[in-house]
Amino acid sequence: MNQKDHWQQVYSSNRAQNLGWYKPHLATSLSWISALNLILEDPLIDIGGGASTLVDDLLETGYRSITVLDISENAIATARLRLAKKADQVTWLEGDITSVDLPTRGYELWHDRAVLHFLTEPEQQRMYRDNLLKALKPGGHLIIGTFAPEAPARCSGLPVQRYSAEQLENTLGDEFELVRQHNELHVTPGGVEQMYLYCQFRKSV
Repeated sequence: MNQKDHWQQVYSSNRAQNLGWYKPHLATSLSWISALNLILEDPLIDIGGGASTLVDDLLETGYRSITVLDISENAIATARLRLAKKADQVTWLEGDITSVDLPTRGYELWHDRAVLHFLTEPEQQRMYRDNLLKALKPGGHLIIGTFAPEAPARCSGLPVQRYSAEQLENTLGDEFELVRQHNELHVTPGGVEQMYLYCQFRKSV
């Protein structure tokens, strides 16, 4: 089964609230985004945002240029249904982050909680980085959450790449300056403990 089919099945056979990475609110991400003091019109993209509630909270805060990318149309459909009329205020993209065509220097903020760590092959990681370099504006911000070294080796039936802050820096490259990092224990709806590494970077060029 390819990646798209896998995630289509995951979202068609489970309620979003029962998925391992679900949180009612992404408190760390929201706090860090708030601290950036972005203009409400600044373009933001949430990678793998799918059924996440981050878009709900960003809309509630007043952000007006939000893009949500997900490989699963079922995940996007879940979010659109939840948001009802507010969904029309969001740009929805269905695609694989390793191959989707994103606008050059299109975003002030790139947010990713739990996508990069599913890309376990070096070539996948390189293509992710290429898209990040292309789409994020110079001086733009990256907030990313991945499994930390202490986390389980698999999630949602797939192997994951676990990262220390140093490993994440090496994967992203010299164009990204680490601003801060934070480890956070996430307990899944099923009671499994997963240690996440959150990092904030600034793109230098």
